Amino acid sequence: MNTVILHSKSKNDLDLLLEIAKKFGIKAKVLTETEMEDIGLGNAVKTGQTGKFIDTESFLKKLGR
Repeated sequence: MNTVILHSKSKNDLDLLLEIAKKFGIKAKVLTETEMEDIGLGNAVKTGQTGKFIDTESFLKKLGR
């Protein structure tokens, strides 16, 4: 499976692309702002996972708490 994400300020252009995708039998979905944020957060978590544990006190000191 391949995925393409398109972003445009023009709703008309996106509507046209969705219509073309439909004619080609390609599934398409318009993401809500919350769904886009969830994807971004998921990617950030995935990128930040190192598999290593950190000392909580040391981490909080670095944050200035």
